Amino acid sequence: MERIFSGVQPTGNLHLGNYLGAIRNWVRLQNEYECLFCVVDLHAVTVWQDPEELKASTRAVAAAMLAAGIDAKRHIIFNQSQVPGHAELAWLFNCVARLGWLNRMTQFKEKAGKNKENASVGLYAYPNLMAADILLYKGTHVPVGEDQKQHLELARDIAQKFNNDFGVDFFPVVEPLIFGAAARVMSLRDGSSKMSKSDPSDLSRINMTDDADAIAKKIRKAKTDPDDLPAAPDQFDGRPEAANLMGIYAALADIDIAEVCNKFGGQQFSAFKQELADLAVETLAPMQDELRRLMGDETHVDTVIADGVQRARAIAEPVLAEVHDIVGFLRP
Repeated sequence: MERIFSGVQPTGNLHLGNYLGAIRNWVRLQNEYECLFCVVDLHAVTVWQDPEELKASTRAVAAAMLAAGIDAKRHIIFNQSQVPGHAELAWLFNCVARLGWLNRMTQFKEKAGKNKENASVGLYAYPNLMAADILLYKGTHVPVGEDQKQHLELARDIAQKFNNDFGVDFFPVVEPLIFGAAARVMSLRDGSSKMSKSDPSDLSRINMTDDADAIAKKIRKAKTDPDDLPAAPDQFDGRPEAANLMGIYAALADIDIAEVCNKFGGQQFSAFKQELADLAVETLAPMQDELRRLMGDETHVDTVIADGVQRARAIAEPVLAEVHDIVGFLRP
């Protein structure tokens, strides 16, 4: 069976964008692929993290995966830092990747902003670690959003260059699994910016721990424009907030955006927001109830992670041993 590797950072509360854009899709892929789902805590520390908050967030992300329906007996849930091969293979890929490749990475420019001279080396080399995450398990497919396609292209380039440099056919050239634009969830305060845990305004996102009242309040306060709702997707130009809210409805209802436009086109935002709030509360409630239960049972979550770590190491260690032989490292 083909193998998927995918991960999510344990930084702050998981939000609706994480669920619709990633975790829900992972659940749907379980019957088609062998899957490793990773809490990428090494990626998280490319910027400073409070140690206790990082531990709590790591556990919360794993709990969210379970609450969403990922089967930890059939697949692997683990945290990245407990499999040393991630960091070791990333160093080797630092020696394979070229500076010019990394200089083209747009996400570093966006995250570092004007202070790139003060950014960590880890943030700059982040894409090499992402390649190591996938290739340590010889992953064949990675579910990615549009914003991660460039990083996956780099992973493909690294795999090909490693194979060419050493005259082997060892690492697979990873294929992307791209999901629809409806799952690209934007900020409730700015429809042109992605929903983010780092946004200072809590009103910009729906956290997976928000109760029904908080969800309804945030949707009521979501930014809109003065016009009626578009009657067709081709009317979204210049209306990012309308596109975002109607896209969220489409993703939650699991229907095409054209159906949402047909149903609500010409109506005012106020009535639509009430419908959206009701749908969000109804759809998310079962997962949120299970997430709260799991967060009250840390021992169970920790046991799932520990089991996942052992199973991940069992896959990774033979791959890394072969890499040592290919590169020419002396092993006793």
